[in-house]
Amino acid sequence: QVQLVESGGGLVQAGGSLRLSCVASERAVRMYAMAWFRQAPGMERECVSSISWDGASTYYADSVKGRFTISRDNAKITVYLQMNSLKSEDTAVYYCAAAVRGRLPIAPSEYRYWGQGTQVTVSS
Repeated sequence: QVQLVESGGGLVQAGGSLRLSCVASERAVRMYAMAWFRQAPGMERECVSSISWDGASTYYADSVKGRFTISRDNAKITVYLQMNSLKSEDTAVYYCAAAVRGRLPIAPSEYRYWGQGTQVTVSS
């Protein structure tokens, strides 16, 4: 069973930066597309960014384009989300996810494995 463990969340002022990390327990994850989702209270879970298994293709939600950068290090079986110029509306629980099929899926239903989530709170 694949386990994903996120870290790097916390409290930051608007305009600040955070870097989220997600480490996988199995090397097979190196061949999976990975993504970061977020969910705010009362809101649906949305895909913030996804990355193909080889890192060659990426997706960003319009709300984070130009501010967030996703990357991965397959040698470390780790995916990162660098978040800059944070806004209060970025406040949410952020989840790491791994999809076993598809090059760059963005729907939550396309992801099989999920981390436990890490809280990101941006104060204005």
